Amino acid sequence: MKSPEFAPSPHLGHLDMTVRLEKADYKERLKKVQKKFVKIQQAYLRTGDSAAIVFEGWDAAGKGGTIRRMSTVMDPRGFKVWPIAAPSPDDMKHHYMARFWERLPIKGEIAVFDRSWYGRVLVERVEGYATEAEWRRAYDEIVAFENSIQSSGIRIAKIFLYITPEEQFVRFRDRMEDPLKRWKLSYEDFRNRDKWGLYEEAANDMFAKTHTSFAPWTVIAANDKHFARITALETIADCLAAGVDLKPQQPTEKLLKQYEKMRAAEQKP
Repeated sequence: MKSPEFAPSPHLGHLDMTVRLEKADYKERLKKVQKKFVKIQQAYLRTGDSAAIVFEGWDAAGKGGTIRRMSTVMDPRGFKVWPIAAPSPDDMKHHYMARFWERLPIKGEIAVFDRSWYGRVLVERVEGYATEAEWRRAYDEIVAFENSIQSSGIRIAKIFLYITPEEQFVRFRDRMEDPLKRWKLSYEDFRNRDKWGLYEEAANDMFAKTHTSFAPWTVIAANDKHFARITALETIADCLAAGVDLKPQQPTEKLLKQYEKMRAAEQKP
């Protein structure tokens, strides 16, 4: 297991929140990256590669929508999505990392974490669910955890989606006014909004402490959903595909013989 190397970390204050992607470009690039995900999954099932994809970010920033654009083209037998909520009473009896170890992907599998172990240094820090000693210690624990799993062969992609308070207001309002979307809102969403500055500080500290060479953060300006989705999906696809032969598997001689046998039988009068 190699020692972690830290690179200059991202910062929310450095994002260009005006970036946009035209709808036509979005559709073209979405189709292309979804096809790439199909190839990646087929390759992983063949090679035994595996990956853990982490999504963090602001409430209503588009994590769920981005994950859906990936999951719709994946075979669920080798693709898991783990929506991470507050720890259960049983979870609280164990080390906070225990529930994540249990959800790591097996060989050939891709696992997506919609929220993750980073809750320790985000919501648990800001809301006081973890002591200062606990969340400060968690940075080293997280780096060691990620170093361990990537050394075992699990690729790690980490995405953080950020929106402005003004954009979040619009999305919260739209959810509240749409009966079919209202379920997405919770008390915690408004509570978190009231502590915007504290969450920004926690996120920037998190980037500085956990942006490593083997598990870097990709922080994305997400005011424009099309730009955010494509940037996230293409980043993930590039990470998962690096060094992997994505050419579709050729049929074996045994399979070809069985196919020709079937064809011959069907062609008989």
